[in-house]
Amino acid sequence: MDTAEPQLPEWAQVGDKRRAHIARVTALLDRWAREMSIPADEAKAWHDAGRLHDALRDASEPDLRSMVRGTAFADSPAGVLHGPAAATRLAREGETRDAVLLAVRWHTVGNAAWDHTGRALFMADFLEPGRGFMRHDRAFLASLLPRDFDGVFRQVVRMRLEWTLREGKPLFPESIVLWNSVSGS
Repeated sequence: MDTAEPQLPEWAQVGDKRRAHIARVTALLDRWAREMSIPADEAKAWHDAGRLHDALRDASEPDLRSMVRGTAFADSPAGVLHGPAAATRLAREGETRDAVLLAVRWHTVGNAAWDHTGRALFMADFLEPGRGFMRHDRAFLASLLPRDFDGVFRQVVRMRLEWTLREGKPLFPESIVLWNSVSGS
């Protein structure tokens, strides 16, 4: 898998470990786009969502909170602020693709309003090969995705919700709505 470092905006705040993660996520999205023969404009949206999703992941909590002040994320836990902050910054910089903004904004908790761009980013962020847990299962799902996009998405949403519950972390209303939208509940 090509993991060449994607071009990040000058305002990005990421360390080497996060840059490597971004490269793996973007490479996975690019691979899926090729294997699925999606149109060039959608493939570009997938690439850009992957490239930008964690652009502010290593920013300080006070900086992130100042970027999301006055939004629905103002009181969110620190670990989910980087997506909304990056989406806010991207919009201010002129990004107009709703699919990219929605994907970046909600990539940590999920959103039922996503199109394929948001769903692909959510899966790539979870399935990228550099993560140390459940390597075989995640690699299998990543390989299956081009043939069963919706089935893999449903499985990834389930796995992420199960992990959240196991870890005793709060479930976001958007995560629950997302699960209900894919599980038939």
